[in-house]
Amino acid sequence: MNIYLRELKVYRKNVIYWSIGIVLLLWASMIKYQTLNTSGQSISELMKQFPQSIQAIFGLSGFDLTTISGYYGVMFMYMALMVTVHAVIIGSDIISKEERDRTTEFLFVRPISRVKILTGKIAAGLTYLVILNLITWVSSQYLVDYYGKGSMSAGQLAVMMIGLFFLQLIFYFVGVTAAALLRRPKLAGSVATSVMLFTFLITIFINVNDKLSDLKYLTPFRYFDAKDMLSSGQLDPLYVSISLLLIAGMIVLTYKNYASRDLSV
Repeated sequence: MNIYLRELKVYRKNVIYWSIGIVLLLWASMIKYQTLNTSGQSISELMKQFPQSIQAIFGLSGFDLTTISGYYGVMFMYMALMVTVHAVIIGSDIISKEERDRTTEFLFVRPISRVKILTGKIAAGLTYLVILNLITWVSSQYLVDYYGKGSMSAGQLAVMMIGLFFLQLIFYFVGVTAAALLRRPKLAGSVATSVMLFTFLITIFINVNDKLSDLKYLTPFRYFDAKDMLSSGQLDPLYVSISLLLIAGMIVLTYKNYASRDLSV
């Protein structure tokens, strides 16, 4: 039995639905961008009518919304939230569903080690992260070129998509690790999602109040901030290093606990 192919089959519809959702979000957003730009009404002037706190909450501060890159930068926060929710769900479910659905015995009567089972499951989840990221990348490139008339460089978009993938990886392994550590499989998704939402809220608090900027190390959403990536054209080496250490630590915890824990059947 090939665990990797089995898990790919289980989640194929899931990634199709999420991919459609991402494409629809991007398409609807770009149509809105075109409509506002052709109506003769300045997007920036329109947004300035909102209080500064509201602009910060919705991620509007610091972007020139008259440009496609600035507008896409605002959209990046919502895409990041969407793909990280997907990553958390896949990560927690791909490990815990055997115990939740009482199919653990089906796996462990096979002549295959827990390490191989876990590796196959993790690899399948990573494959779907890559697929969703590539679909987001390709659809973004097409729509940005079409509606922005090529005013946003492919290099800028590439940096943002790599940053997006790092976010996917971090929260995917948050879900995987939660499922491996928690004794109650139904709690894994809730705990992992709560962690993700908490870090997202920290990002909003930082946007609203600059005095809280020291909290940026607690939220991966600040590691790969759209404004920073667009202005510098690269990822921050410090944040990349922190991200890799977090991912490595969660992988070690996952394998150590999954290999030794008692699994309910």
